[in-house]
Amino acid sequence: MCEIRDDRDTANAGTKTVPVDEAVGMVLCHDITEIRAGEFKGRAFKKGHIVRREDIGRLKQLGKEHLFILQIKEDEMHENDAAFAIAKALAGPGVCPEGEPAEGKINLIADRDGLLKVRRDALLEFNMLGEVMCATLHSNSVVRKGQVVAGTRAIPLVVKKAVIEKAVRTAEAAGGVVTVRQMRRPRAGIVITGNEVYYGRVKDAFEKVITGKIKNLGGEITGVYFAPDDAKFIEGRIRALAEAGADLIITTGGMSVDPDDVTRFAIRNTGAQELLYGSPVLPGAMFLVAYCDIEPAAGPIPVVGIPACGMYAAVTVFDLILPRILAGERIGRRELAELGHGGLCLKCRKCRYPVCPFGK
Repeated sequence: MCEIRDDRDTANAGTKTVPVDEAVGMVLCHDITEIRAGEFKGRAFKKGHIVRREDIGRLKQLGKEHLFILQIKEDEMHENDAAFAIAKALAGPGVCPEGEPAEGKINLIADRDGLLKVRRDALLEFNMLGEVMCATLHSNSVVRKGQVVAGTRAIPLVVKKAVIEKAVRTAEAAGGVVTVRQMRRPRAGIVITGNEVYYGRVKDAFEKVITGKIKNLGGEITGVYFAPDDAKFIEGRIRALAEAGADLIITTGGMSVDPDDVTRFAIRNTGAQELLYGSPVLPGAMFLVAYCDIEPAAGPIPVVGIPACGMYAAVTVFDLILPRILAGERIGRRELAELGHGGLCLKCRKCRYPVCPFGK
């Protein structure tokens, strides 16, 4: 018969002492160290390890005749069980747990390529519970399938079931705290404006930059037009791209306040439902985004206007907004205004975006 005694003087609360031969299936409440003179000193068994039959011989070799074993009450959960429960609740569409928990910790990974969205309000409420935690990448990060997007764990070795149940309810009520939205592959048309380029006085620098960014997100270019500073001419080129099947139109230049800068007026004339000019981002203050009813498109086509900074700055507001448009997000004044916090590019000598604070 297994002899079990409370060990209140020598062990932490919630533990009991068990003969090593009777410990199979029980959970160690502390690390067990192995020392081999002149060879090794380190952890042989980690806290939380579930004792197996094959462990008994080695434990005896380490001088263990009794073990401190974790007692888990009916209203408590082991850290690994708790971690898996909260991980499943935190993971929304496009996200899944990565394998099994270890030491109460488990990562969440993207289940598809796309745009990471984090419910910050729900994440805050979740982390306010205290005995659980979740850390994520920044919302609106472009992620690849298999990439770690968050990590979560139950902090104590044993956690109250009531806490985990509340954590699960919080995450499930948000539909998952972390999700990955699939981004469509755009068919983009480009209109490069400016008399200086149209008449060959200056060599264009926009086409290569914009084409590279579209293709980097898996898109294609349906056409590239050059246009002088003539609103009617620019409008005609935008309509021609829509007729050719473009589902995203990018205009460059003509966004300043000079009399010849008429690109935004041309966009308005195509039937803009909403035209937003200006963003609290540097570089990119004179950025424009609109949704235009252009035949024969079935619905509004997003049209963006990139100011001159798009030619020479490696990263601008365009890089922050484009993935969100492709993920089906409607960009309004609030979405632009929120970019002011973190919207100042540091102009590092060597750009490391997106591993930097810009847009975060």
